[in-house]
Amino acid sequence: MMTPMAPLELHLLATPKAAPELRHHLRAHGFDVRLCATELLTNVIDHLGEGTPVTVRVGGTAVGDRTRIEVTDPDPRALPVLLSAGETAESGRGLALVDALAERWGVEQGPDRKTVWCELRN
Repeated sequence: MMTPMAPLELHLLATPKAAPELRHHLRAHGFDVRLCATELLTNVIDHLGEGTPVTVRVGGTAVGDRTRIEVTDPDPRALPVLLSAGETAESGRGLALVDALAERWGVEQGPDRKTVWCELRN
């Protein structure tokens, strides 16, 4: 039986150099967890701008067989949209990757923030 990992919470500024820092903090997790967390962080950079403050949380779920990744930012209006990127498109694949890898994903909106989350089977 695997021992569950302690939940992780990081407060970062969404910048390109934050992505490898985030992957480093998640090195005990599998590739899919690191990839999805990085894609959700990159979405904040791309859609809200570099330097946006974010909170990243990674931990288990109540069911116990999934890892939940959450990225919270201060803009409740800029909602993620699943796009179908063309073969030559240079962007638009991040959320498609999350959608393909995750068991489920979604958005929780608050009055002054939103959290984009996904859950991956362990």
